[in-house]
Amino acid sequence: MRLLLIEDHQRFANFVKDGLEKEGFTVDCVNTAATGEAAQASVRYDAIVLDLGLPDLDGLELLRSWRDGGSETPVLILTARDGIDERVKGLNSGGDDYLLKPFAMEELVARIRALLRCPGGVLGLVITAGNVAFDTTAWEVRINEKTISIPRREMGVLEHLMRRNGRVVPKDVLEDKFYGFVKEVSSNSVGVHVSRLRKRLSGADATIIVHTLRGVGYLLSEDDSLTSQETSSR
Repeated sequence: MRLLLIEDHQRFANFVKDGLEKEGFTVDCVNTAATGEAAQASVRYDAIVLDLGLPDLDGLELLRSWRDGGSETPVLILTARDGIDERVKGLNSGGDDYLLKPFAMEELVARIRALLRCPGGVLGLVITAGNVAFDTTAWEVRINEKTISIPRREMGVLEHLMRRNGRVVPKDVLEDKFYGFVKEVSSNSVGVHVSRLRKRLSGADATIIVHTLRGVGYLLSEDDSLTSQETSSR
């Protein structure tokens, strides 16, 4: 899942970003309302974590502009403003949740996952495909009831493919989903991660296969008849 973090205090932003990435999220981090607006306009995020005390614009004004423009992306507000009226104002401006600083990283992660499980959200608890089960709360993968170790980036790719089991996922969709807004993606980065993921699944006797469809994208399926359409490296 891809998140946008808008926070102007660099050390705090790094702390939050690192903590979320350890939990399997892909996080783009910006420090002004202007860069947040640009990021939100160019990338489809699963959720946004928004600090209110931004240097160029109050976070509530930014949030209201998104809602007025029709954006329904879940937004969790981070702030030190602890008054009841401030919290009510944040929620009435379009915020979906409100977390006071300081906070425990575990609570932030839990609140984000809860946001994404709300009606209309994108997360479920456990996704299954073949003999593979992906627990999105514990962030672990089990094959034949045995937990297997998969690196964070490959976990994210697997989750995205499992949510679209049997459907083609274009390569550029994965690039957009799992690589940062401010980072360039090499032409083979996604292919390398998919190739490694495929080998891990095969080595663990998974019944699902990640197929590469040349010039199209990737497809998760239990049907091994598609292998003739694959390249050896993607």
